[in-house]
Amino acid sequence: MNRELLFSKTKSLLIFSCSLLASAAFALRCSAEVKLPNVFSDHMVLQQGQENKIWGTDNAGQKITITIGNQSVETTTNEKGVWTTKLPPMKVGGDALKLRVQGSSVIEINDILIGEVWICSGQSNMQWNVNQSNDPDLERLSANYPNIRMINFPQIGRQEAIWTHDDRKWKVSTPETVGEFSAVGYFFARQLHQTTGVPIGMINNAWGGSAAEAWVNRDVLKADPKFDGLMKRWVDMEAIHATLSANKERTPEQQKQLDGLNGSMFGNARPGNIYNGVLKSHLGYGIKGAIWYQGESNAGRAYQYRELFPLMIQNWRQEWGQGDFPFYWVQLADFEAEKAEPGDSPWAELREAQTMAMDKVANSGQAVIIDIGEGKDIHPKNKLDVGKRLARWALAKEYGISIDHQSPRYDSSEVSESSMIVKFKYVESGWRPFDVREPRGFTIAGEDKKFYNAKATILPDGRIQVSAPEVPKPVSVRYAWAQNPICNMFANNGLPLTPFRTDDWPGVTAKNE
Repeated sequence: MNRELLFSKTKSLLIFSCSLLASAAFALRCSAEVKLPNVFSDHMVLQQGQENKIWGTDNAGQKITITIGNQSVETTTNEKGVWTTKLPPMKVGGDALKLRVQGSSVIEINDILIGEVWICSGQSNMQWNVNQSNDPDLERLSANYPNIRMINFPQIGRQEAIWTHDDRKWKVSTPETVGEFSAVGYFFARQLHQTTGVPIGMINNAWGGSAAEAWVNRDVLKADPKFDGLMKRWVDMEAIHATLSANKERTPEQQKQLDGLNGSMFGNARPGNIYNGVLKSHLGYGIKGAIWYQGESNAGRAYQYRELFPLMIQNWRQEWGQGDFPFYWVQLADFEAEKAEPGDSPWAELREAQTMAMDKVANSGQAVIIDIGEGKDIHPKNKLDVGKRLARWALAKEYGISIDHQSPRYDSSEVSESSMIVKFKYVESGWRPFDVREPRGFTIAGEDKKFYNAKATILPDGRIQVSAPEVPKPVSVRYAWAQNPICNMFANNGLPLTPFRTDDWPGVTAKNE
């Protein structure tokens, strides 16, 4: 074959190939379509009374028109094909709405309600569904609440943000669907709906066993020297994982180590993993607030949790862009075997860290459930009362309902001869010890820091006098200071006394990071 013919054929082949590539690129552009993350789906609830962020993708430079009811907004995608805008504020009432998004294609979302939207998040006790809780058969029978909706997110841990989880959609509460709803989230929503008459939407993203640091933007943790030890552990682990992954020939021991590290790399404890793998797909969706039930996985680092938990809330609020939205959490329940003698307890220290957060975090509150746990089961089935205690906070603080919501809490103490007298807040309704008349759960110690079970007496003014013959010169009182304490103090309104201690002696988790 001469050179001219060879050149001609080669040229023709190149032109044909380029033509194919151009056609493919053109077809790709023509096949692009407007897309929304899965949190925008049929049956969703939009937060009333505020502008609500909506976002998606399409061709670069594409005009996007969003219509809901009789209102429309327009925006244009940026050079990466991303668009974001806000829907106008809307009021509760009227028929369900349709949302229409028109770009290079059209998306229509139906059966939209305007109401109150809450995040329900944390570990397995928030994830635990109605089918796993008390009386699931009765709860299903009575679950016809078309104005209560929930969306359940998957459990995916990543260091890169996941934009959407397409297989997860909003569901309406019915006898057929409610069994898979977060039980705490559902009972919280039901109480709010029954009280206010407003539609309630719950975004359930809880992940059993998750550590608080996995819910935080990793850059925020890296920027805070208080978490240097925590971050170093993970950086070292990641380096080992990278080395083993790059090594094509691994010994059985190395392969076993790599298999174990794979679980950590994509699990629910690595800093930023849940923030990216779950939270980012709906972070910014219009909400009223959040309820949270977590802490078990951080109990061994309770002193660190004093800083980590408020930081997580602050991070969420900053990135959500809705100011200091309400954030209510559940204090750890009682768990494991009861012990007759006082001692140290990581869970008691974690509960203390949770209580401290109320003084650090604005617009926050804690539901105490030291009476609701089960010694034999870290997942107590009574989720109804947990949801109700959280609902008390929301009803009192967000919906103007005059209702008791704050558990009695330690205020101050003083020494009186061989006893200590303890004063409390939020016990205006008076005391009602459970089961027996005498207060139980108090211990007392002198300067030797050795605690003894104490006799406690309710004084006429509501203070409690605590003493023990073994402690002639007391300096500290503790209450319900154990994994599973024997305690019985309630206010007359049914809310349990918050576990506490009057000392600040270093605990067993003080040096853990």
